[in-house]
Order: sequence, then structure tokens, then C-alpha cells
Amino acid sequence: MPPRTDDASAPAATPAADRAALRTVVLADSDTRWKWGALTARRLAGVPDSGAPERPVEISGLLLRGRATPTPRQLAEVGEVGVDADRVREVTAVEFLHTVRDEAPDVVVLALVGGAVQAMLHGLAALDLPRRPVVVTGYVGVVYEKLADGLLLRHGADIVLANSRHDGERFRAVYEGVGADASSVTEAALPFLGGEPHRAEEGRETVVFAAQPSVPESRADRTYVLRRLVEHARLHPGREVLLKLRSKPGEHTTHIEELPYQRLAERIPGGLPPNFRLVYGHMGEVLDRTDLLVTVSSTAALESLHRRIPTAILSDLGVREALGNHHFIGSGLITSWDHLDGGLRPEPDEEWLAGQGVAADGTYAAAYDTARARVAELLAGGPLPRLAPYYTPVTAPGYLPGILARHHLGLDGHPLPGAVTPKETGRLRGAVRDTVRNAARGAYRHGVQRVAPVIRRMGEL
Repeated sequence: MPPRTDDASAPAATPAADRAALRTVVLADSDTRWKWGALTARRLAGVPDSGAPERPVEISGLLLRGRATPTPRQLAEVGEVGVDADRVREVTAVEFLHTVRDEAPDVVVLALVGGAVQAMLHGLAALDLPRRPVVVTGYVGVVYEKLADGLLLRHGADIVLANSRHDGERFRAVYEGVGADASSVTEAALPFLGGEPHRAEEGRETVVFAAQPSVPESRADRTYVLRRLVEHARLHPGREVLLKLRSKPGEHTTHIEELPYQRLAERIPGGLPPNFRLVYGHMGEVLDRTDLLVTVSSTAALESLHRRIPTAILSDLGVREALGNHHFIGSGLITSWDHLDGGLRPEPDEEWLAGQGVAADGTYAAAYDTARARVAELLAGGPLPRLAPYYTPVTAPGYLPGILARHHLGLDGHPLPGAVTPKETGRLRGAVRDTVRNAARGAYRHGVQRVAPVIRRMGEL
């Protein structure tokens, strides 16, 4: 169905090419996705890492209300993303749709989990705007699970970014395999790669373990990894050994962390050695002083490899899909703590690196050229056709309704009765709702962090 062009109540839209500034809205649902979305918006707009862009750019941030909505501390820790704090606010799905309707941005970046992307695509299609924005989405890191599920939930966006040639080939194969249009798949790279190449410094030997919220998952496995990291520090007292953490207890990231390493570290027999520290902060700043990056399967490995920092992927708990380290098969990086304790520094396979979008060869500056050109083409081409996701009430009648309902949308993409904004209900009701929401979020986090692990342990007795 083509977009309506005869709506007299809608303001006349000015073509993006004629506007003074390119206006972009980023909708994110976690700290990591906010970082990915904001930096992707800058890359797509051609904002250089230093200096001024060729064209003025306005980027607004919206945080989708949910269990992983970033806290102010988390937003501050993701590093410089080029968006003023006063241009970031928390919204519901319906409020986001009203923002797009009222503010008419040129580009929308959906930095969300797959189900939320699908709901927003249907909601945007239902707006039936005379001139809609270009819609971009993608993945925040390594895609090692739920490939088909996540991709089909993102289908319908104008541009689905692939972080590497390897991902681009996989994405197109999935879409073409179900008879869906694969022309939206556009190869780029992770937007947060950068920093100075690794340079060893005399007298400095810093080992960093990049923790993940849900990998490994069990208490036994997480305790094992932590114990080996502490033992590594004891074996090498001249090294600085850092445990790089994603969040503080009670905070959420893209994935739920039921067993924070901070809590496990309190129970290490004999305490922590003096050369061992727990650190937070921007990963880029930690990598500035890293001489060996160790992880199970964190995307931080790709940041490290981009800088040519020695990087190790642990095999101690097996090389398994559940851990995500199977993604690094063929990389030359998979090894164990025993080998690292003995002084091994893995050497990456150059052919594998070339297919992963790491761009350690200096080509990273051009990684977003194709995506930028595609955005410019879509903006200059006149009114865009109505968004058409693969999932519809006809193709997925048993799946789509639940996805839309979670965001208070009906099968037609319109808000369900009662899904109203604070502006429509008055400030008092909005304040009451916010208070209840904050209390509910706190209770949920307490349940995840405290109650759920206890219940799980009781079930194992």
C-alpha cells in the first residue's frame, strides 16, 4: 500500500536534501545498543572522528523504557558518542511513534532487540506518513545465536547493517532462503572500532579479562573463570590484571547478569592479590593500556584485534555455541588459561580477520561508505514506499500478535486502547506512572539478582 500524500492535516515535509541539517533519531533499549546506535548515526551522517562534518547533523536519543533502560551512570560510561545528554530522554514505544510523527526526522536508527525492531517497523508503517524517515537497524556485535530469528524480526527496515563481509553473506542467505527481499542488507563494520594501535611499553604488562553478563551462565563456570584469572595474577605478580566489568550489581545491560563477578570476587579464598583490580568505564580507555585481552566471546575481542592488541579466546569451558566462542573458530585465537599462564600470545589468522570487519589493515575509514551512499540515495529519491516487514498477520499469525502486544500495538500497528502518552493523560498521572514503573523495575531487578538464583539453587537440591 503506497503512503498517503493527500493528508491536509499533516505539515508539508521538506526534502532532507534541502534541509540545513540531517536530523536523526536513535531509539535504543540498553547501554550497549545506545552506544552502537549513536555511533552508527554519526557514521551514517559522515561525522568524522575529529573536525566538523560536511553537513550539520542533529542526533536525538530516545531510550525505550524496559528492564535494561540505561542508568545515567551507564550512559556516561559508554564514552563519547556525540549526542548531548539533554537530547536523550526515556520513552515508550507509543511515545517514540508520536515523536517520529511530530518531528519528522530524516533517519531513524533502531538499536533494539529483534522483537522491538519488528514492533517499531509495524508502528512506523501504520503512521502512513507522506514522507517517512529512512529506517536503519543492525546488530551491536558478534551474531552467534538466533541468526534466523533476529534477522527476520529486523526485516522491513530500509537498511539492515552487517558488521562484516561474513555477516553480510549470512544475512542475505537467510532472507533469500525464505523468499524475503535481501536488498536491505548493507555491509559496514562495528561503529565503535578505533583507538591507537597497540604499542608495548617497557615495564608495563597489563592483562584484561572482558567480562560478559550472561556468558558463561552458571555459578560454577563463572567462578572457575574468575579463579583462573586471580591465579594468573598470583603467578605473575609483575603484571597488572584487570577484570573489566560491564555493570554494577542491580544494573542491567543488553543481557541479564544474574551472578555478578563482583559478588563472586568477595568469596575468593585468601582474597584478591594486590595486582588484581575490578574496573568499569569505557572499553576504549581500558584498551589504551592493555597488553593482552582475554575473554570467552565478548565483542571487545574485535575492538582489541582492530588495535592489534594480543587477544585470547578461552577454550577452558569448551568451544560451544552456547558460549559464543565457536564464532572464533579459524581465528587462531582460541586457547586456554594453562597456555596463557605459560606465556602464550595467540597470533590472529589474517584471512579470518579480513572477513570479520575488524579492518586492522587500515580500511576502516571507508567501512561506512556504502551505507552512507545508500542513505543519501533513499533521502534524495522522494517519498519512500510503506515499510513492509516479512512478518505479517498472514505470514506469522501465531507469532506477530504477541510481539506487537508487548509494545502495546495491535495487529494493524496502531496503539492498543489505553496505550497513551503522559501528554495525553496529564502530568500528574504521568508522574504516578513513572513512580510505579521505577518501583516495579527495582523489584524486577531484585528478583533477577537475588530471588531467582536462590530459587534455582533450591531446585537443584
